[in-house]
Amino acid sequence: MNNAKKILIADDDDEIRELLEFDLSSSGYFVKAVTNGIEAYNETILSHYDLIILDVMMPKMNGFDACLKIKEKNPNIPVLLLTAKGTIEDKTKGFNSMADDYLVKPFDIQEVLLRVRALLRRHTNDLNNTSNAPSTLNQNNNGILKSDDIQIFEDSLEVKIKDKIIKLTPTEFEILYCLMQHKNQAVSLATLLQEVWGYDSDEDVRMVRVHVGTLRQKIEPDPKKPTYVNTVTNVGYRLITKTN
Repeated sequence: MNNAKKILIADDDDEIRELLEFDLSSSGYFVKAVTNGIEAYNETILSHYDLIILDVMMPKMNGFDACLKIKEKNPNIPVLLLTAKGTIEDKTKGFNSMADDYLVKPFDIQEVLLRVRALLRRHTNDLNNTSNAPSTLNQNNNGILKSDDIQIFEDSLEVKIKDKIIKLTPTEFEILYCLMQHKNQAVSLATLLQEVWGYDSDEDVRMVRVHVGTLRQKIEPDPKKPTYVNTVTNVGYRLITKTN
């Protein structure tokens, strides 16, 4: 747990706060939960956090104001806002408060986990921008990744293949992202379970196969004869691209 990413949650709704705390902890994160914006801000002064999740409508200090104060102190820390409002005006206000992402309630917990992983990845990539290590997987600061004719968009959970835009579920997106990270290499079922679901259990390999099947139905010209996501017998799967 010493190497676990630290996440701070601020939400005055007990049920939502406890749900987030349980699922994020189960996914391997160290989680601290508070009930209002002032407590959240004070926590960031006392301790370092890798990511913060703020509810918008909280007592004492709302999520917008808390986000601004936190970002003034540490502009690089990723912040995910949660709100019951999904209007353009509200979203604009959220991003004007320097939030990195915005999720409308009610939400699927898998989508929360996806957004958390995406924000942490983006933050890590920003910190590593000074590295000169070559990479054939191109990622920009808008969460868009591209390899050959496959382009995936983290913010919208979409993949573009040969000018065709396809909507993916959070799980399908995470599987494809994992395979793109290891393109042209065999990725084991255990690795997929660990990177997508946050744990490794032999009992759940069938779950991986089911989701890979639905991914193929969406992205493959002929799912029965896959062009992109190939099965590696007794191992797992491989994403086939032209470049190594």
